[in-house]
Amino acid sequence: MNDPIYETLVLPIEDGTVALPDDGALFLRARTGFPSLPTAQVLCEQSFRPAYDALIRSGFTLRDTNDGRAFGLTLVLPQRQRDENRALLARAVMSTRDGGIVMAAQSNTQGAKTFENELEALAGNVTSLSKNKCRVFWARIDQSQVDSDLLEAWLANDAPHRNDAGYLSRPGLFAWDRIDAGSQKLIDHLPADLSGRAADLGAGFGYLADAALKRCPKLTHIDLYEAEQRALDLARENLAEYGDRAQFLWADVTRGVTGDYDVIISNPPFHVDREDRSDIGQAFIRAAAGALKSGGQLFMVANRHLPYEDTLKAAFKSVKMLADTGGYKIIQAIGPQAKRK
Repeated sequence: MNDPIYETLVLPIEDGTVALPDDGALFLRARTGFPSLPTAQVLCEQSFRPAYDALIRSGFTLRDTNDGRAFGLTLVLPQRQRDENRALLARAVMSTRDGGIVMAAQSNTQGAKTFENELEALAGNVTSLSKNKCRVFWARIDQSQVDSDLLEAWLANDAPHRNDAGYLSRPGLFAWDRIDAGSQKLIDHLPADLSGRAADLGAGFGYLADAALKRCPKLTHIDLYEAEQRALDLARENLAEYGDRAQFLWADVTRGVTGDYDVIISNPPFHVDREDRSDIGQAFIRAAAGALKSGGQLFMVANRHLPYEDTLKAAFKSVKMLADTGGYKIIQAIGPQAKRK
C-alpha cells in the first residue's frame, strides 16, 4: 500500500542527503514501507500491535525499553494528537547524541509545517524538503542549544494522568480525555444480568470493561484486547481492583481472537489516520463470532453510518438493534453461525 509520509521520510536517506550511521539509527513509531530501510541498521520502537507485527515479519529489531543509548539519527513518524507528537519529538531529541540528526515527516494536510516549526522551536535550525504532498524535515542536535524547558513541558503533557471521568489516560488514546459517548450508550443498554466469561475487543484505557463489571456483577472474568500498548498499560492500572478477574492482552483483534466467551462487548475502531475504515469493525465482528460460545452474545456500538449489518447477519443467527440514538447504533448479536467445537 502506498505510504507517502513514509516515502517522504526516507527520501533524504535514499538520495544521500542524510546518512545512516554505522552504529545504527532509532525509529520512533516505526512502520514498514517502500523503499525499505536496512533492517540491520535501524532499531524500531512501536506500541501499536499491527505495525509491531509487520516490522517483526520484515526482520526489524524492536526495542521494548529505553536503555539510554544515544543515536546518530532518530527518525519519527507522527500520530494524530498534538501532545503525543510533541512528546515524540522531545524523546527523539533526548535519544540523539550531539551532532546527530532528528528527522520527521508529515503530510501537508495533517500539519507538516506546524510539526516542522515545533522541531525548530525545540532543537534549533531545521532543513526541509517537500514531495508526495508531504514534508520531511530534520535538525542537527546540539544538546546545549535544546530548549530544555520546552522539552520537559512536552514530556509532562504526554504523561499519564486522570481524565475528567477519573480514569488514567494520556494523549493519543481514543477519547483520552473523556468517556466516549458511544461507549456510554453501549453500557446504558447492556443487560445487567449478563453472566460468565466476557471479553472487550478494543478496550482502550479500560472504561467499557470496568463499567461492564460494575453493571453486571455475574460476569466472572473479562479479557481486555487492545492493540495500543500505551492504552493497555493504563487499563491494567484502571482495573487493578479486579485482580485476576481481568486479563490484559496486547493483540491485533483483526487477526482473530481465541476464546470461549459468553459475552463480548466492543466499540470497534474505524479510522486509520483520518480515513474511515469500516473493514476494521467488520473484522472485529468476525473475530467476536469466532470467540463466542454457540449461544454467546455480542454487544457493540457503532456510528450510524458504518455498514456492519451484512457482516453481522453473515456471522450471527440473530441480530437486533437495541437503540439508534444520537448518531450511534447499539447492536446485540446472538449465536455465531459457525459453532465452536
